[in-house]
Amino acid sequence: MEYSHIFDYAREVDTILIINGGENEVDKTFFYLSEVTSGIFEGSALVIKPDSVKIITSALEEESARNSGLEVLIFGTRAEFMKILRDELKNVDTIGLNYSALTLRLYLDLLKMIPDKRFVDVSGSIQESRRFKQPAELNKLRESARIASEAFDAIIPRIREGITETELSSELVYQMMKLGANGPSFDTIIAFGANSSMPHYSPGNKKLKKNEFVLMDFGAIHQRYCSDITRTVVFGRASEEQREIYETVKMAQQQSMNIIKENVNGKDVDKVAREVIDSTKFKGRFIHSLGHGIGLDVHDHPALSPSYDFPLKANMVITNEPGIYIPKVGGVRIEDDVIVRKDGHEIITTAPRDLMEV
Repeated sequence: MEYSHIFDYAREVDTILIINGGENEVDKTFFYLSEVTSGIFEGSALVIKPDSVKIITSALEEESARNSGLEVLIFGTRAEFMKILRDELKNVDTIGLNYSALTLRLYLDLLKMIPDKRFVDVSGSIQESRRFKQPAELNKLRESARIASEAFDAIIPRIREGITETELSSELVYQMMKLGANGPSFDTIIAFGANSSMPHYSPGNKKLKKNEFVLMDFGAIHQRYCSDITRTVVFGRASEEQREIYETVKMAQQQSMNIIKENVNGKDVDKVAREVIDSTKFKGRFIHSLGHGIGLDVHDHPALSPSYDFPLKANMVITNEPGIYIPKVGGVRIEDDVIVRKDGHEIITTAPRDLMEV
């Protein structure tokens, strides 16, 4: 990771501190800058300067930390952690903090540990830096997308009458793990029949019946980087209405995908997809934004939205996911992960996009 670029967006400081609390207070920017691929790193910290990154952690994570190749400082007690932090920052007056990932408890702890420092919020700068993916990050995202795409191919033969949504969800996660995922990138969505009209549905015990939609929204984590893909199939034979819904969503994705490249505004990409759907009898049934950024977080940043002015730039990675949702009938969503290029784009999820009857 070329970490000095983060200061291109944080010129008001020359030292940034990333600090983690408990398991639910771990800042993913810690992994963005350190590139450690295993470990939780609770209670750890990074001290970042334009020419160096130091990891402060406990013996619990020492081996994982040293595998990064960065300088590592080990503490055994809370008092030792505080001493290391004070020593590393003793000649620094102003420290950049990622306020967006910092809990109030951690912030108050910092005020006690290093009360003589001035803190500056650099969360906007960190977010801006993370939007542009480095070559190593792009390779991790491609691998994550490959795993998810191949898991879709593997799950199709396992779709059968009577299987429950939760059973298919567990089968899909198993296939991703078998193909090399470190885990699912979010809670897998499996929705049968009318349940597919709810975009954020949680799978339950509904059993699959013939001629129903099967909507699958899932993703893999590879070395902490996420994929996010959605495919909708019909179990049995598609009705004329099901086929019409599907082909409309597919056309919306294709036409909006065609204009994705550097300097195109995300809201204009959304507009293309929305106009396709709204030109049909399904007007108003596309009820969410077209896409979002993806990276260490599955929702890394806003990207394609009618209400967000967002010029796309090369090496951003986004999703394109139009959908149509009809209560009591069902819904269709097709989602792919896309690398923005100067003169176009690269679709890194490769599962089939044509309507499948299985």
